[in-house]
Parts: sequence; structure tokens; C-alpha cells
Amino acid sequence: MAAVLLFGGGYAVANRFQLIHSVAYRLAAGDVPSAATALLFLAFQAAVFLAALVLFPRRWAAVLLVLAGASILVNTGYAQLVAELLDAGSLAWLWAEARQAGNAAGEFGGELPWVAVQVAAALALFVAARRLARRAAHWPWGGGWAAATLALLIVPSIAYRHAALWPEGAERSLYGLAIDLAGAPPPPPRGAVELAPRAPPDAPRHIVWVIDESVAEAPFRRLIAPTLADTPHLDFGVAAAMGHCSAPAQVALRSGIDVRRVDTDTDLRRTPSIWAYAKAAGYRTVMIDGQTTGAPQNLLLPPERALIDAYRAMPGGIDTDLTMADAINQGLKRDERTFTYAVLRGVHFQYRDHYPAGTLPADAPVALQYATALRWSKARFFSRLLAGVDRAGVAIVYTSDHGQNLTPGALPHCSRAPVADEFRVPLLAFLPPRLAARYGDAPRAGHSVSQIFPATLIWMGYDAAAVTARYDRDLTQPTARFVWFGRTVIPTGGETAIDVTAGPHFPGR
Repeated sequence: MAAVLLFGGGYAVANRFQLIHSVAYRLAAGDVPSAATALLFLAFQAAVFLAALVLFPRRWAAVLLVLAGASILVNTGYAQLVAELLDAGSLAWLWAEARQAGNAAGEFGGELPWVAVQVAAALALFVAARRLARRAAHWPWGGGWAAATLALLIVPSIAYRHAALWPEGAERSLYGLAIDLAGAPPPPPRGAVELAPRAPPDAPRHIVWVIDESVAEAPFRRLIAPTLADTPHLDFGVAAAMGHCSAPAQVALRSGIDVRRVDTDTDLRRTPSIWAYAKAAGYRTVMIDGQTTGAPQNLLLPPERALIDAYRAMPGGIDTDLTMADAINQGLKRDERTFTYAVLRGVHFQYRDHYPAGTLPADAPVALQYATALRWSKARFFSRLLAGVDRAGVAIVYTSDHGQNLTPGALPHCSRAPVADEFRVPLLAFLPPRLAARYGDAPRAGHSVSQIFPATLIWMGYDAAAVTARYDRDLTQPTARFVWFGRTVIPTGGETAIDVTAGPHFPGR
């Protein structure tokens, strides 16, 4: 009995978020059958785990605890920071955002020790339970017992995927979800471009999307916009990002969104994407990434990668964005027609990583750290980007993947219940005079970054009526509908539904 109590305590610690979300919240909502189902399924998984832990020889038990500990660590860490349970879409998002692991560790250093304490406590209780049980009786073991115990261990994961049972225990879900992702069918081919560009002689020779990282509109307007006072440009005011996490926002922007008809069955992997439209219009496609080396990030899958003529990774410390500005500037002075998608380093938390060490005290307020990082990142960026460029042949759009919630103690972005500041981003355009005149009377409110896609296609020579009917309004008007995506922006594992919200109001609370 003592061993069972110790194990039960450890299992409750390991699965406290599963118990909260699937049992306590269901009871609070008056959904007793669902709460009972969840509790019974967790009890079954606990019994299976306890049986294996007690019956396994020492080495087998050690391997079991290591695997369980890793899964509990990921589950508990995710739920501790985001306040929701890990699922396949979230795991895919975590993988896509792996480049930010160091930043996240620095930003949430106060939470991670508590996560480690919970995991260590659960494992310690499991070990104590095993020792008591092994001392109390002689447990049978042999080939038959080994096969039966191993088979029993995988039964809950199979049941979770093929029956109306939930949640999957924290000690096992990491591996089940990883298998779901690994076993998912390959991404479908991208759709063909069905529109024919007119290729007008006055189309911009170079078109550039500059996508910053974690730049909030209000600090940008206060600190950086004044540096552009003498630079001709269009400022469309506060725009709504299409996600409060980087990967979903970037996928949506690259894919193009039919804002009037998008729903949970939409598969953004099947759209032509901006790359196919650019290539069909005679542009060489270029991607520059200032955040990562190696394979492309932000869920840029092989069918989409195949449409990019030149991919260049350019991470390089706190001056990355200036280096990228110089690189883009050089490309704008060449004769070939190009479409360039540039992902800047920007100012992702932790903010002190984006300005010289010693500039501020380590305990400086978050808002001051952010402002200092933003100034360092952007104060000289636009002058370097545009230096010596023939503006008559160049169209540049600048925005950010998402905004930031700078409230002390808040998750800056990608929170479970996002606030509007996580979506508020700047939206600027540096256009040839003939194009800029088109937007002279454009409103300075009500825009979404979903409008960048149709506006760009129009500049490339695609029919404006056909483009706006398929995607969103041009930037001459407010968006037809605000759309934003959660972490599951594309079908993931066995799930086909995506996480999307649409409506007439600016996203966020």
C-alpha cells in the first residue's frame, strides 16, 4: 500500500496539468462524464506504468524512468509556460521554434527550476515506490512476462488514438505525438498558379518583403518611425498579424489567405504560395534568413522550398539586421527581377541578447530592455537598406511576424489567451511614386498583414479583381476579415483541423 501511495503521488505530480485540464476543469464546467472518463483513463495508464516499473529488472526500469522523465519534462515545461496541454500541433510548433530554445531558457529562467523540481519529485517518488514494492514481495519475470508487460505499456497509447479516451499521460505522450508526426503523410504538392500576370512594363523590378521578429507597433512608432521622417514611404498604421507565434504567422503570410472563406479545413500547404506567383511573373525568388543556419525554419516544407531559387542563411549576432540590410541593398542594384523574402533577427525575447553587453543593468525593466534592443536593431536599418537604391524600380514592404506584450511578468507572445498587443505590428511600404499614388487615400487603420499578399500580386501584374476575390482586399481598403492562426497552422499528424480564428474585430483580448 505504501508503494502504491508513493507512486500515486508521483503520478499526480507528473500529470498535474492533465488532471487540472481534463478532470478539474471538466468538473467545474459540470461535465461529469468527461471528467470521469479522463480520470479513469489516467488511472489505467498509471496502473500500467506501475506494473512495468515494479516488474522490470533494474536496467529496464532505469530506461523506463529516463524515457518517462524526458516526456514529463517536456510536457510539464510546456504546460507550465503556456498553460495548456501538449498536442501534435504544439509539438510541431516547438520543433519549428527550436532555434529560440536559448532565448526561451533565458527569458523563463524563473519558471524552469520549478519545472525541474516537479520532474525530480515525480521521479524520486517513482523510485521510492519501486524499491518498497520490490522489497515487499518476489515478483515474477521471464520472457512471457517481459512480452506481456511491454505489450501492456503500449496499449494506452493505441487506445488514446483509436478510442474516445483522453488525456494521454505525461510520461508517454511525447513519444506518441512524435510518432504521430513522423508517421504523417508527406506534405502535398503546392497548387498551380491559375492566374496569368499581364507583366506590365512599369512593374517593380525588385519586390522585397522584410519580415521582422517580435516588433510591436507602438514602440516602433515611438522610437523608429521618427527616423523615417525624411524618407518617402507609406505608413498603414497598426496592422494585425496573422498569428501571435512566429511559425503560424510566417506560414500564413507566405501561403496567402482567402480571408473570406478560410476555416479549420483549410490546408495552407496546398496554396501556390508567394513563390509560385513570383516565379510565374518572371521574378527570381530569394529567401534570406537572419535567425537560423541549416534547414529552413517556420514550417517551410520541401514542396515550398523547391520554389525558392536562392536561400541564404545570415545569422550573425546583434548586427545581423544591418548585415542583411546591406545584402538586400546590393541585390536591389542588380538588373535581374527578384522577389526577396527577408526574415530579420529582430528583437525576440530575451531582449538583452540584442544589444551590447553592459548597455543596461541586468535587472533593467523589460520595457527599457525592449526599447534598447529595438533601437539597436532598427535605428540604422532603413538608411542602410535604401542607400543609393533607385526607388523607381523597387517595392519594399516592412512588417513583423507578431507583436509583443510588454506587461511585466506576461508571456511576450504566443500566450494561451493572447492580448491585442501580441498582434499589433507596424506595416510600412516603400514604393515607386506611381504605385505610392495608388495608396494616397488608403486608411491608416483596419489593415491586416493578409493584405500584403494580394497587394504584391497586383504589383507583379496579376488582375486586381481576381486577386482580391481569391485572397483579401488591396491595401487601399481595410481588410475584408481579420484572420489569425494558432500553433496548428497546418494539418499535423493524424489531425486534419487547423487552429484558425476569423471575424470582423481586431484579434486578441
